[in-house]
Amino acid sequence: MKKHTATLSSACLIATAMLTGCSEKPSHDQTEQPNNDATQANQLAVQTTSKAVIEQDGLTFRDLNADGKLTPYEDWRLPVEQRVTDLLARMTLEEKAGEMIHGTLPGKNGFAGFSQQGYDIDVATSLFKDKHIGSYISRLNMSPADLAVENNKVQALAETTRLGIPAIISTDPRNHFQYVLGANETTDGFTQWPEPLGFGALNDPQVTEQFGDITRQEYRATGFTMALSPQADLATEPRWSRIIATFGSDAVEVSQQVGAYIRGFQGSSDGITPEGVSTVTKHWVGYGAAVEGFDGHNYYGRNAQLDDTSIEDHIRAFDGAFEAKTTGIMPAYPILHGITVDGEPVEAVSAGYNKQILQNLLRRDAGFKGVVISDWAITRDCSEECKAPTKPQGVGEIATPWGVEDLSIPERFVKGITAGIDQFGGEDQPEIIVNAVKEGKLTEDRINESASRILALKFELGLFDNPYVNEPNAATNVGKPEWQRLAHEVQAKSQVLLKNTETLLPLAETMKKVFVDGLSAEALTARGFEVVSDLTQADFAIFRFSTPSEKLHPNHFFGSRQNEGRLSFDEEDEKYQKMLSVSQQVPTILSVFLERPIVLGELNNTATAILANFGCTDDALIDVITGKIPPVGTLPLELPSSDNAVESQKADYADDSKEPLYKYRYGLKY
Repeated sequence: MKKHTATLSSACLIATAMLTGCSEKPSHDQTEQPNNDATQANQLAVQTTSKAVIEQDGLTFRDLNADGKLTPYEDWRLPVEQRVTDLLARMTLEEKAGEMIHGTLPGKNGFAGFSQQGYDIDVATSLFKDKHIGSYISRLNMSPADLAVENNKVQALAETTRLGIPAIISTDPRNHFQYVLGANETTDGFTQWPEPLGFGALNDPQVTEQFGDITRQEYRATGFTMALSPQADLATEPRWSRIIATFGSDAVEVSQQVGAYIRGFQGSSDGITPEGVSTVTKHWVGYGAAVEGFDGHNYYGRNAQLDDTSIEDHIRAFDGAFEAKTTGIMPAYPILHGITVDGEPVEAVSAGYNKQILQNLLRRDAGFKGVVISDWAITRDCSEECKAPTKPQGVGEIATPWGVEDLSIPERFVKGITAGIDQFGGEDQPEIIVNAVKEGKLTEDRINESASRILALKFELGLFDNPYVNEPNAATNVGKPEWQRLAHEVQAKSQVLLKNTETLLPLAETMKKVFVDGLSAEALTARGFEVVSDLTQADFAIFRFSTPSEKLHPNHFFGSRQNEGRLSFDEEDEKYQKMLSVSQQVPTILSVFLERPIVLGELNNTATAILANFGCTDDALIDVITGKIPPVGTLPLELPSSDNAVESQKADYADDSKEPLYKYRYGLKY
């Protein structure tokens, strides 16, 4: 046996071990050292940065516990289950508890982890070495090349810990195009696609899987190994502020889309692969049935209303996730009212604390065997300023302990773990779990159960054998031109043509003079149009806008950032009146960002053509109106006829408003 040290800059570059996505046995014969081509792979073929490399039988292994011996958990030839068992036996209770926390990587001069300057490694060192936290969300906003450098720093820090256990680095979605008025480009380098609701409109699971596969490659190129997505929530309450991140209102079709998304991200139809990105499907279950559409991040949105019939559809939407073997499930925030499990009313606590929802419905009935990760801040205290703020809330007032407000924080940890939580999102106090075991409120066997699931995922991702990415390749392996072209095409094709009076679209070659509101004049002139300010000179007009909304809770941290309330324009709204006036004078195209289903009202009568989009550049919109890329999307949910119809429908049933203006799956073609 020979022992030596390798670094990221060393000429001795060792390829990653090809682990299986199944915990029982390797997927292929592993008697020879795997040999990746570092110029082609997202992962850099490197073993260590600070620990030694062991050579045995002509093969190389990472000496993660620095004992100079090849221990079973370091041996990439062994089955995942055997490696987990060996490692778990070497871990202290404190180290196991640390695996049950999903923290936030601190950013330099940042807010809640948000930063454009990189991670604060000095602060992170304590999280790794003192608290033993093993998973983190990243909120860095940097170029792909810089992200790769920063995420490698995190893995290098993880390697210096006693057992060298690598970190999972997660991220919220980075590859969707949330429409900003008049914006033409994004700057973070990741390929920009429509929001998930746009994939629901396109209704082509193969395209969704292709999106997932491309995003997987971009995430792994920059060091992200977990996606806190997709949302399998059903869009049943039209006012809900998170509809744009769903795939629509039909359980069967949502299930198909979610399954395709996961297959693309995880790298197979049979679970995670060493080149895959772990998916955390959310939010189990019934989140879309939010009372009045108010979101569960807020105290006033802590309730969802369902019945024993409607809940079946909300559960059915997750079928595709289980079939694709999603690695993670995130429980929903709200308290579910009106349903029973095994004939018993569901306890009036949020899903993260609800044994009936996590153990009976998720583990037993759905057969889920992966990691259950709580949504963020469920163990924190909700003060009076959290419940009814008298001034704008800061991040310190964010808390979501719905239904367990009267419990202490340690009691919430115990109740959550007992209910079925494996990992707490957004927390940094593993010592509470340790103390609960020492006080006899939790058993170490229960802690072992959760730690084993999390460690198995890290082995399946290949992180124990190669957690590093090839920094020079990150810039070229993210946002490739051919991927951007495909994403642009999907932005265009997913749009829904709702109205096209006298076949205005696609525009005739003679229609060149345009009156514009909400669209970049530069984008239009670059395509041969002449932008005019005098309406009498215009051949046509075009308006871009979003579904109307209200800010009903401006002092709440999330309420001030979410679109709530009515879906129709206020009659006094200046832009609404302008659109009405213009559309009565010249042929007018309305392009609405359908982040929630709009009540079009009189606009439906006066506009000549109406297009719904789900996030697109101005150029993608111009491609549609000129006919370069015809829209083929159909509505993934109905558009109600009035606010009264919205108020009268049931929050938990899909597409049930009275006399909808446009029905589910409506869409015209050129």
